[in-house]
Amino acid sequence: MKIFLQPYGRELFGPRPLRQWMNSTPLLIESDADVETASQYVRTRLTNPITEDFVVVRHGEYLGMGIVMSLLELLETRALRRNRTLASVNQRLKSSQNRLIQSEKMASLGQMVAGVAHEINTPLGYVHANVELASNLARQLQDALHTSHQLVTALLDGTADDQTIGQLIQDTNQQTHELIGEGLVQDFTTLFDDSLHGLEQISELVVSLRNFSRIDHVKQGRVDLNESLETALTIGRNILKQKAEIVRDYAEDAWVECAASQINQVLLNILTNAAQAIPEFGLIKVSTRAAKEHVDIHIRDNGCGMPPEVRAKIFDPFFTTKPVGQGTGLGLSISYQIVQDHGGLINVKSIPGKGTEFVVRLPRQYSRSTLQPKENRHVG
Repeated sequence: MKIFLQPYGRELFGPRPLRQWMNSTPLLIESDADVETASQYVRTRLTNPITEDFVVVRHGEYLGMGIVMSLLELLETRALRRNRTLASVNQRLKSSQNRLIQSEKMASLGQMVAGVAHEINTPLGYVHANVELASNLARQLQDALHTSHQLVTALLDGTADDQTIGQLIQDTNQQTHELIGEGLVQDFTTLFDDSLHGLEQISELVVSLRNFSRIDHVKQGRVDLNESLETALTIGRNILKQKAEIVRDYAEDAWVECAASQINQVLLNILTNAAQAIPEFGLIKVSTRAAKEHVDIHIRDNGCGMPPEVRAKIFDPFFTTKPVGQGTGLGLSISYQIVQDHGGLINVKSIPGKGTEFVVRLPRQYSRSTLQPKENRHVG
């Protein structure tokens, strides 16, 4: 109304009839209406936002005038307050999600502990046996060296009689013949090579366990997905070797930017499910395919497969086909969330009685803009 009281307002609008610039249907707002309802009503009927106000009424009775801009400012203030609340809630949800992911990771790790302990115990057992054998061989060598030392001393000592020297020569010859005939030197080499191989296996398992179990919230780095697959295969070796032959087909240059421990968890979940889907003994093929902008991980089994109604639910939280007490139903759901948070997606193809193939696609460079909608997670 201030505009119309100004000189230029009178000049512009003064000669015109009122119907040309006034709203023939006034904006009527009930006094007990909430801000959201009032603002929605005003926004859908407003024609002149700068000049037009609204009438506040109670059951059709005039109470006063309201200012549109003030109403919109109040709505904006409430929206900002709500956004801050939502941001706080979202932060708490993310924190809960991280704890849930870590909890599921520990549950998966717990299921692998017995198998990993067996995998560690096997090389540790033959390392222990090799050390005992090496100790016995070392004593034989020590005895032979002692006899040889006595012979050399007797030869250098002019007081030694021929009988003593002859006996020492005979003992040295016999011990040397036995050591050479028994292949002591070759045995030492084999024992040490086997022991070093066993220790390398133990070290590999320990490193894989450490990489898998550590909490890694947002740390991103350049990761070779071929190595990630090998880590997951190592952790799950005890289960996998009993259910399937593993066939590898890795592409070169299969690196992406990701949180390695989280992707390892995804791969272990899928590999474990693949092994459990094989009734007796079958085949699991793991492969990588590298493109310019992304890398695909393929994990295919020849197990029992899934009908469409099961395949449509496998990423839903708490969905499981296992008996009560044998599965949380969170493994694939969390795996899907992890891949989505990395800007990738999981596709699954399955034919009942033929097998299942999971394809995990991860972008080379981490970017939120590459997130895929949940509806696009199934193919085939």
